[in-house]
Amino acid sequence: MNILARSRIAGPDYDRRIVIAGAIAGGAILLALIQGLAGGAAGRSSGSGFWLTLHLLSVIPALPVGAYVLLRRKGDKAHRTAGRIWGGLMMVAALSSFGLPGGLGLIHGLSVLVLVMIPRGILQARRGNIAAHRRTMSLTYLSLAVAGMFTLLPGRLLGSWLFG
Repeated sequence: MNILARSRIAGPDYDRRIVIAGAIAGGAILLALIQGLAGGAAGRSSGSGFWLTLHLLSVIPALPVGAYVLLRRKGDKAHRTAGRIWGGLMMVAALSSFGLPGGLGLIHGLSVLVLVMIPRGILQARRGNIAAHRRTMSLTYLSLAVAGMFTLLPGRLLGSWLFG
């Protein structure tokens, strides 16, 4: 048995904690976006093109949709539908991150992780390995929250909108 299988990753308490991290990241991203739009920085930014718009339009709803999937009852039609929506949003977010200005950085490692983990999680569920599916998707949501936090660092676009 591997270390992830023995750990507490992907239990209800763990899911609640990573959803809280996602809510904090999402709130800060929305605040940064509001400040960027209100101050006119969003319009003046060299990164305010197609890729940034696509990225934000996929990331912002992915946070609450993913939280919904993690926190609600599992296995029914609503779970599968919301999970498909979330998985699609995550794939768009990951792919669009490579079109953002500024070149590749460490944060793109999380994008690669998402591009691997979403299909892996789907395959696990289809094979009936629900425990592995749950761990995979919980970790993928955590990567979304972590990436959201990284975007708020000084020198990053949203960080400059949030902190000036």
